[in-house]
Amino acid sequence: MSQSNHRVQTQSKREVSVHAEMARKSEVPSAYYGEPRKFDPTFRGPVYNRGCTDVLCCVLFIIVILGYIALGTVAWIHGDPKKVIYPTDSTGQFCGQKGTPNAKKNILFYFNILKCASPSVLINLQCPTTQMCVSKCPDRFATYTDMQLLNKFNKSHWDYYKQFCKPGFNNPKKSVAQVLRDEDCPSMIVPSRPFLQRCFPDFITRNGTLTVANKTDFKDAMDTARSVSELKDAANGITGILEAKEVGMKIVEDYASSWYWIVMGLVLALIISLIFLLLLRFTAGFLLCFIIIAVILLVAYGIWHCYWEFSSLRETPGADVPISDIGFQTDLQVYLKLSQTWLVFMIMLSLTEVSIVVMLIFLRKRVRIAIALLKEGSKAISYIMSALFYPIITFVLLVICIFYWAMTAVFLASSGSAVYKVASSHPSCKYANMTCSPKNFDGTNITKQCPGAQCLFAFYGGESLYHRYIFILQICNLFVFLWLVNFTIALGQCTIAGAFASYYWAKKKPADIPPCPVFSSFIRAIWYHTGSLAFGSLLLAVVQLIRVILEYLDHKLKGAHNVLARFLLCCLKCCFWCLERFIRFMNRNAYIMIAIYGRNFCTSAREAFYLLMRNVVRVAVLDKVTDFLLFLGKLLVAGSVGVIAFLLFTRKIPFVQEEVPVLNYYCVPLLTVIFGSYLIAHSFFSVYAMCVDTLFLCFCEDLERNDGTPAKPFLMSPGLKRILERA
Repeated sequence: MSQSNHRVQTQSKREVSVHAEMARKSEVPSAYYGEPRKFDPTFRGPVYNRGCTDVLCCVLFIIVILGYIALGTVAWIHGDPKKVIYPTDSTGQFCGQKGTPNAKKNILFYFNILKCASPSVLINLQCPTTQMCVSKCPDRFATYTDMQLLNKFNKSHWDYYKQFCKPGFNNPKKSVAQVLRDEDCPSMIVPSRPFLQRCFPDFITRNGTLTVANKTDFKDAMDTARSVSELKDAANGITGILEAKEVGMKIVEDYASSWYWIVMGLVLALIISLIFLLLLRFTAGFLLCFIIIAVILLVAYGIWHCYWEFSSLRETPGADVPISDIGFQTDLQVYLKLSQTWLVFMIMLSLTEVSIVVMLIFLRKRVRIAIALLKEGSKAISYIMSALFYPIITFVLLVICIFYWAMTAVFLASSGSAVYKVASSHPSCKYANMTCSPKNFDGTNITKQCPGAQCLFAFYGGESLYHRYIFILQICNLFVFLWLVNFTIALGQCTIAGAFASYYWAKKKPADIPPCPVFSSFIRAIWYHTGSLAFGSLLLAVVQLIRVILEYLDHKLKGAHNVLARFLLCCLKCCFWCLERFIRFMNRNAYIMIAIYGRNFCTSAREAFYLLMRNVVRVAVLDKVTDFLLFLGKLLVAGSVGVIAFLLFTRKIPFVQEEVPVLNYYCVPLLTVIFGSYLIAHSFFSVYAMCVDTLFLCFCEDLERNDGTPAKPFLMSPGLKRILERA
């Protein structure tokens, strides 16, 4: 009996020395990162008797939300989406609006399109020529002079031409000079087709020559020779826009014909993700090894397929043309017929394969420990299965935020009343581009000093305080949107962390796990820590807004030749990207500490930072390895569903070959399925990642508070103890 007691005492002392070694293994001098936790015999997990934290930030957050609601209401009152949807004629009337004289005239026609400098001018309705709503675009060449001559013999010529004149004008005998001066009718009409609800010349390329209705030149009403190239210059860039529209229409057609198969692919990704998480509970080691091997084989198959395509195309005439010589092509199949395309794909996949293999070789021991840690995480999830469905709540809240932001942005953009400006073809007119009123314009001296000048609709705006600060309000709309999105994500992280912390600190599992841990943690986070979550989200939103502004400036400076400015901007973008990543990491761990102790954001962030620094080795080689394994799992789900979708959309599966629709660009629904599958896998695996991060942080806390003796027992499970003894 005494020998047995002696063995127990010896084993207990050995365990104490082992755990003391664990505590010292990654310990950083406390002078730098604070003192380790002291033993608290009353601490048994998340604090339930807690108070509200960061109250001032909570009040500010509520005020901002109320202000955001007020902003949306004001935008809704002043805004009118019809100003964005419908084009507007020179009198400020909408084309195609029901209940108006233009109800059946939904296309905008330009009297003299040659006065328009570019398509952007046309789309912004700032072209210095009369614009009116018509039911259809012209389908023939005609001039006002020709119409007057032919009208003497056949009245149908005037009947056709007058539908492009101002409403109410019915005097075909009026002289050409007076008609053009008053802009009663266009001097000429050319065959056109509607695009963006506006009439643009119907350009057609025949044998490499740009034509309009098989003509390369024509004459206007003043018998001046005109060429198709002038029309093209007036609508500079319109050909590219039309091609982009054609691509867009084909993409819409592909989505319309393949949406059923896309939904099936996303449902398959959902099922595979759930099966993976359920199997991790019982076969974590085998399944994670399978994920690693499967990802390596999947990438290897991609390399082999790219090499096979590259070898086949190398022997094909004309397939060795460089991608740079092809330029932008609307037919994406053109790129897949080039050998260089597959060479680029093969190099990218090869680099990915080498990176994965090298990381696995050098981190093989840590990978085994991370697999064991994930197995422990799967055990925790098996006790709190409701956590797997919390991402649905996050998704719904994010959809609400995105919808409200988009609607507010549209209503703000369409706020204001019609603004009219003087349009004159004479460059010496000093009144050009000045605001005017169409009601009393004819009684002013402008028409006398600038013959032919008109008061035309320019844009929607105003001179009030509200209209002057529309741009600032749009920035505020974006900033609050970023704040709300980050708050929604923070709420989910704090909720999940609180649920799994209650699992870790339960002395007897699962008996001591509180009922409805996810719901209880959600209520605690909302009721007590809205201010703390809003504080962390605010910091992240400020950095993200700065990054958006930097991206805007970079876009504006793309054509600049100031190398120093571009270099500084690039450095700032890099710095703020790193800052955002660091704040995300710190916020995530701060929310875990908030869920456990119920302290304010700054205190929780400081304690989390010090705790991680005192265990920096474990953080670097263990916590991040688990993230890497979960990332491989996401890749496997997205990649496996992507391979099935590729075989499906390329009609290589025999038993469903006839049911799959023929697509213009099969890569469009394919990329949609792959990206959607990755997002679905990410939403489920993010719960797993949060579970592992929470268990890891709780383990570090447990290790500092206790030493494994009967007086200071560890609350970690025996499995987790064995895992992290080797870390």
